[in-house]
Amino acid sequence: MSMNTLAPQRGTGRSSGEANDADSGQYLSLRLGSEEYAIDILRVQEIRSYEVPTAMVNSPSYVKGVINLRGVIVPIVDLRLKLNLADVKYNDFTVVIILNIRGKVVGVVVDGVSDVVALQNDTIKPAPQFEAALDGRFIVGLATLGDRMLIVMNLDALMSNAELGIVS
Repeated sequence: MSMNTLAPQRGTGRSSGEANDADSGQYLSLRLGSEEYAIDILRVQEIRSYEVPTAMVNSPSYVKGVINLRGVIVPIVDLRLKLNLADVKYNDFTVVIILNIRGKVVGVVVDGVSDVVALQNDTIKPAPQFEAALDGRFIVGLATLGDRMLIVMNLDALMSNAELGIVS
């Protein structure tokens, strides 16, 4: 199993041809089932192949367990289960995205990652609210990129201690 590391950057340097706009950001696009989602690349520490975590008793059903990542115990959350999406079998494309959320490290299991995209803040439109749909706190909005529709996620809300059932 190999490990790929991303170096998240958001226009740290400026060259004469580079547009470094505070109203845009870099996002990692990922797949959950048939839908594409986007998360802020600055939250991503690395992308790892899926390995079965050590199960923890009395944890929420979407917390698959924990892994030891270079001496740090990292909870692993299956985003499909967290978001009440249809269960999909793990395969060779299943990966764990290691995130740093407010100083806490957490891993999320996704069906696959696609690419890094630049989105302008004004192209992210508010998502319609439905009663039985995904909790609106977890969604920043929707962005159209060519013929792709990306659901931009609010990782702070999605991975908060209260949402994960973690007592700190």
